[in-house]
Amino acid sequence: MLQIKNVEKNNLISAIIRGKVTKADIEKIHPLIHTIVKNGDKVDFFFELVNLEGYEINGFWADLKVDASHISDYGKMAFVGEEKWQEWAINVTDFFTSSTVKYFDLTEKEEAKKWILNQ
Repeated sequence: MLQIKNVEKNNLISAIIRGKVTKADIEKIHPLIHTIVKNGDKVDFFFELVNLEGYEINGFWADLKVDASHISDYGKMAFVGEEKWQEWAINVTDFFTSSTVKYFDLTEKEEAKKWILNQ
């Protein structure tokens, strides 16, 4: 389940992700990406991973499609998690994108917010 959070930065998509990521979750984010790109900005992400279990298969394919079509539109990505495997997965994401991707432990959540907001 993905819960979009309100933010003050126009090009930032912020969300809490729990359980498994579904196709419906990706469909919530995709229009937000389009709006930011239409305004001429790179899309920054702040994702808080809470009890993340991975993807449902349809969610995985939907995410791959969105990422493939927008990979050059992405800016900074901050992931705040609680498991070592999440950090490893984020490091793999960093390998496939030209974006600046950082993983933060749950105890570093405030540092992650400052980093993504450039404060």
